[in-house]
Amino acid sequence: MTVPPRRAADILVACLRVQGIETVFGVPGESYLAVLDALHDSGIAFVPNRQEGGAAFMAEAWGKLTGQPGICFVTRGPGATNAAIGVHTARQNSTPMILFVGQVARDMRGREAFQEIDYRAMFGPVAKAVFEIDDPDRVAELVGRAMAAALSGRPGPVVVSLPEDMLTEHTDAAPLSRPVTPPFQSPKEGHADAEALMAAERPLILIGGGGWEVPGGRGVLSALATVAAEAGLPIAVGFRRQDLIDNTLSSYIGDAGVGMAAHVKRAIREADVLLALNIRFGETETDGYTLLDVPQPKQRLIHVHADAGELLKIFQTPEAAVADPAGYAGHLMRGIMATGAESTPGVPARARGANWAADLRAAFDATFTLPAQPTGVDMGAVMQVIREHLPADGIITTGAGNFAIWPARLFLYGPEHRLLAPQSGAMGYGLPAAIAAKLRHPGRAVVCFAGDGDIQMTMQELGTAMQAGAQPVVLVINNGSYGTIRMHQERHYPGRVSATRIENPDYLAIGRAYGMAAARVERTEDFAPALQAALASPSGALIELVISTEALTPRETLSEMRDKALARAASGAG
Repeated sequence: MTVPPRRAADILVACLRVQGIETVFGVPGESYLAVLDALHDSGIAFVPNRQEGGAAFMAEAWGKLTGQPGICFVTRGPGATNAAIGVHTARQNSTPMILFVGQVARDMRGREAFQEIDYRAMFGPVAKAVFEIDDPDRVAELVGRAMAAALSGRPGPVVVSLPEDMLTEHTDAAPLSRPVTPPFQSPKEGHADAEALMAAERPLILIGGGGWEVPGGRGVLSALATVAAEAGLPIAVGFRRQDLIDNTLSSYIGDAGVGMAAHVKRAIREADVLLALNIRFGETETDGYTLLDVPQPKQRLIHVHADAGELLKIFQTPEAAVADPAGYAGHLMRGIMATGAESTPGVPARARGANWAADLRAAFDATFTLPAQPTGVDMGAVMQVIREHLPADGIITTGAGNFAIWPARLFLYGPEHRLLAPQSGAMGYGLPAAIAAKLRHPGRAVVCFAGDGDIQMTMQELGTAMQAGAQPVVLVINNGSYGTIRMHQERHYPGRVSATRIENPDYLAIGRAYGMAAARVERTEDFAPALQAALASPSGALIELVISTEALTPRETLSEMRDKALARAASGAG
């Protein structure tokens, strides 16, 4: 039977369906009208966003939740430049994602036609790969290559350029016939590494990265963490990956992220055996590359990663291995269990460094004891209420700013909780991520933390949430300031505040305009009932929390920072 020729746009959409893609995000544009038409009867839901940056953030969050590449469609030129922030976030978060970008017709390329951009030059440094499909016969080939690139090794974003005239051409070529799966990597044998950890005086397992959404991936991490707790081995996680490990287990000691706790720094700096699993050793995990000597650390470093490009990039170690992270985690877990063979079968022996691990956990527990905030709503107390009331499968999202330290450090992520947060430090990520999470898991509670500066980066996506019926609970933490920059100003230029004060809109009116319940909380004791009502609201809710500008960090006020900076300056002048 002869199959009649189909448009390239139809082949592309058929490839997405074969891959199991059910939802895509984007802003409609004239440069890919044929794709929009092909999607019309495809069964794939197109979520129309209000701005391409929000669409790309949602696609990134979708990829993080599902393990499939999050799919985003944007138009050429301004659409692509707006979406770039999501590509950068997917790269730093190690999240699979594909950004399809409309492009000028092929006979106009290279003339700086209307909205023309060279996407290879633009996205080359940040995306894992950039392709252009200039032949309709090659649609399936290049979509397959994009899928494989997004999923293989260290997951990440891929950009695919779609000349608009190519999309309307017909071809006899067939779409993909089966889903693209990344090549399987044999897991590194973990028994010798387990023995090294168990014999160490100061062991540490550091886990992070993306790609854990493979079947069984999170389950094996949970099993590893449980066994590590039984053996007395400490585990820390990478920047904004707190949801990888059950925080209530005694093995968990905190995260190696921005504003790293002193005990986590000590654990990395003083470890005699450091096993880094799926960690890419960025600036945050190393406290500005100060915790390990470059290029040869004093610690015995065992570095295991899915991508060979992340090994020996900064730190030289003879114990670097490319391996499937989930498979290796299973081997490591079984290696730790095997140490109990001579005692109680199935129960690991206690590690030599068990007391070290217990001290680190005690230091982690102590971080939840905070001084009361000076004025306004006390965020420490707010976080206690959230710990008590967020369901066990709740999802927390956050953007970037000092406010993000509260859900990062003052919440205990259980085995079913999820955290969606930008390792790229992108403001405005939290709200689109929360909407994507609500679309993916409509029955789960989703709470977005956003500062008053952060929320206004993507606040228009409340329209997307209303239209899609995917409205989360949004906490707007209002201190009338770009708090992180204000903090740095006071530390480096005390008393010389510039451009960081924010004049805010009526957030309650905005929330209600988008069909959400809305409340303003000015007293700490009013937060608990407001949160309970918000979680029960079928249309989501926006809660404005009025906090003091003084309360920029959990342990130090703005005035204390300024006074210390002035004292340092006076000392230096003397």
